[in-house]
Amino acid sequence: MDPFETVEIGETGVRITRLGLGGAPLSGMVLADGIYGGADYGQALGIVRRAYELGIRYFDTAPLYGEGRSEVRYGRVLADQPRESFSISTKVSRLLKPADPSNVAPYSEDGLPRFEVVFDFSRDGIRRSLDESLKRLKLDSVEILYLHDSDYPGQHPESVFSGALPALVELRDQGRVKAIGLGMNEWRMTARLVRQFDLDIILLAGRYTLLDQQALAEFLPLCLERGVRIAIGGPYNSGILARDLGMPVSFDYEPAPPGLVERAGALKRVCISHGVDLKAAALQFVLAHPAVATVVPGVESLAELEENVRMVSADIPPELWDELKREKLIPADAPTPL
Repeated sequence: MDPFETVEIGETGVRITRLGLGGAPLSGMVLADGIYGGADYGQALGIVRRAYELGIRYFDTAPLYGEGRSEVRYGRVLADQPRESFSISTKVSRLLKPADPSNVAPYSEDGLPRFEVVFDFSRDGIRRSLDESLKRLKLDSVEILYLHDSDYPGQHPESVFSGALPALVELRDQGRVKAIGLGMNEWRMTARLVRQFDLDIILLAGRYTLLDQQALAEFLPLCLERGVRIAIGGPYNSGILARDLGMPVSFDYEPAPPGLVERAGALKRVCISHGVDLKAAALQFVLAHPAVATVVPGVESLAELEENVRMVSADIPPELWDELKREKLIPADAPTPL
């Protein structure tokens, strides 16, 4: 596969590369012990710069990632590139407020004060969030705006999301963004919102991977029917598909259940028998689905970035996919690379 092939998002005019760059680890953000420590300021700038040099042209970020640090770090590299040469997405649903209003002095090279993150799904909050993101990014616009993922069970009712999405539709109608969607960790509520609103793209984290195909039977066909493209986040399921399984591993930011560790081990054994890196199979599997436009793994080092490029480009024999289906490690009807 060509990691730098570009795909258009519907009729929005937005084009993104098949391999994107996720912005959470670029902030130095630690989601949970053992998942990732993230890149420091200098490392992050080097990663973004190298990603652009290699040919990656889709970059994803959010105010949540490092309380604004990810956006600042993208801005300090991408603001110097021709604006029409790349696409970037950020997210709304959370505002950053000074943790100590009496002390807003920068505490790091990013030039930001210490913030606390607060949810705000209101129209004014969404518009303010976008405006503040653009300042941190040093850009006049972003191509894609996602309503961020606060969809963990019990955290927010569906009405919060359905009440917030009209504000994103309005921003698109006004030309302030070109494409809108949701960045989510689960698919059922997302499916209902896709049916209710005219969305362009969904950033789906973890629910369609080599290890977890919950979204295959219903959600991905719905997106194809509605003309909604998919960006796959978390293609390694919090690292379980990218780490030594002899060490503690996580799944969805929690300790991985033994059954999933066993399944990941079985996937790895099949890949090894065909001379294929498990990470290559993980990235190319999701990209084979016709609804999927891009995959956006996060990285915290140049080595991981360049490895992802190699993984998408690697040759994988068709026999690998045949064996995974025979062993019932992936569904028989799951699209696989040709």
